Amino acid sequence: MSLTNLTTRGKGKMTGLFGGRRGFWVTWGLIVVVPLILVPLLRQVNIINPYYNDVLVRMCISIIMVVSLNLINGFLGQFSIGHAGFMAIGAYVAAILTTKPEFARFLVGPDWFRFVIATLIGATMAGILAYIVGIPAFRVRGDYLAVLTVAFNMIIVNVFTNMEYVGGPRGLIGVMHYTTFTAVWLWLIVTVVVVRNLILSAHGRAIMSVRDNEVAAELGGVNTQKYKLMAFAVGSFFAGVGGSLIGHHVMFINPPMFNIFKSIDFLIMLYLGGVGSITGSIAGAVIWTLLQEVLRLLGLVHLEVWRLVVGPILLILMMIWRSKGLLGGIEFGFLMPKLEHPAEDAGRPTRGGSNPAERDSNSSGEEKGANDVSRA
Repeated sequence: MSLTNLTTRGKGKMTGLFGGRRGFWVTWGLIVVVPLILVPLLRQVNIINPYYNDVLVRMCISIIMVVSLNLINGFLGQFSIGHAGFMAIGAYVAAILTTKPEFARFLVGPDWFRFVIATLIGATMAGILAYIVGIPAFRVRGDYLAVLTVAFNMIIVNVFTNMEYVGGPRGLIGVMHYTTFTAVWLWLIVTVVVVRNLILSAHGRAIMSVRDNEVAAELGGVNTQKYKLMAFAVGSFFAGVGGSLIGHHVMFINPPMFNIFKSIDFLIMLYLGGVGSITGSIAGAVIWTLLQEVLRLLGLVHLEVWRLVVGPILLILMMIWRSKGLLGGIEFGFLMPKLEHPAEDAGRPTRGGSNPAERDSNSSGEEKGANDVSRA
């Protein structure tokens, strides 16, 4: 699937906000640093009050979840429905490590360091479980992954519901408030960068070849089982990161927070923004999070019910008017590879000549020479 560069469309001369490789890094530097400076300043002057900060943090966590889900459903071309199950693994494992004294005493150092270690352990557990679940699911083609991930989501919720060690159905209370906007923003950047670089690498091309035509990919020598498990495990790892972040933000976790309806929320965000597009994942998460808050501010009772009404209606409208989603197949300039900028690559000499006609001539000449040798 070809991607349209929002920055270079119509001009082909810009990379990010500025031109050239230096502009690319300046753009990324601004994206990373400006929110880290601006948001705390706005909080100090009370422009961003606690409610707005809560919405902002939840929005960033949703972006992490949807970008990671896009790696599985969008770029890999599989269909995972139980993404919230892996989020639950990361949330509970990290919360146990930071809350339970028998485990917390092994985490030494400042709070931010203990939080990072707990988050990494919880995310790694989510990735390992995803790898195990994917082994039987990817041995066959079809919608088996969807069935297994739904079952996994329901099993995880029921396991934690019946586990008194973590509070059972009442949930785990007393979770430390380690999640800040700075932590969430840095994890968001890490998620986007890792997924972007993976997709633009040779491994990413192999992953997308599985999506485009799995049989052709196998005939081309691609180990489809390996790349399916790789994408599934990486996506679930960042789902575990999102679970740890939300648990240490609300300082409380319980099984209903990660039920199948939460997984459906992430699917709505993904398909609303656009499948196979990191930009679309970001847009879908932002729009759906803000829309839920608008419904809440309108004073609608039973928000959970209205969410399940509005979401499907939006998806139906998208399937009718824009089947790829709002930004499906479209990326911001700083998310595109350098070779996607035709103006910068125009005139660059290539093997066999600088223009297509010359390359075709050379290639036909080589083929003719090879045929002569074979006849001889």
